[in-house]
Amino acid sequence: MTTKLPVPPPLATVLNTVLIAVLPLLLAACVAPAPPPQVALPPPAVAPLAQTPITHVSPQDEAAPLLAYHQSLRRMAQGELLKELSGLSLQQATPKLSLQIGMILMLTRGSGDLARAQAQFDSVATSVEPAAQSLKPLAQLLSSHCAEARRLSEHNEKLSAQLRENQRKTEQLNDMLEGLKAIERNLPVRPPPQSSSQGGR
Repeated sequence: MTTKLPVPPPLATVLNTVLIAVLPLLLAACVAPAPPPQVALPPPAVAPLAQTPITHVSPQDEAAPLLAYHQSLRRMAQGELLKELSGLSLQQATPKLSLQIGMILMLTRGSGDLARAQAQFDSVATSVEPAAQSLKPLAQLLSSHCAEARRLSEHNEKLSAQLRENQRKTEQLNDMLEGLKAIERNLPVRPPPQSSSQGGR
């Protein structure tokens, strides 16, 4: 008995079956809505920075007029310095004015003027006022110079006192020496001793 093998379906039938299964998928892919287009947003506006004018003055600019003022003071006589000091004392106190007064007191050199000048400089060097910040280096320099001048002045006074004391002692010794010479001149003159030959006669 002969067994009959099954006959494969024709190729056209297979293709039709595949198309029928895949066609709905292809149609669904074609009909799917496209994603919405992305709209590019403009960058956020940045407010421009306000331009603030710079009004800061460097310490050199603050110190330069004061140094020129100090040079002009050195050319003044004592009477002119005292007149300048009197005029400044009537003005409202400021760090700059304190430095100017101290500069004058350094040159007048009256009794205690150096100490008063250093006090003016120290008040600026330790001040918390905004106007004094740029003047502090100059105030510290002048205060140090004032302290050194005071030290030298005190040392000079000690040397002068020692010199005067030595001169006084020298004068006393000279007076004592002159007194001894006067006493010696007033002593009676002793007769010369006689020889032994003259005494035997």
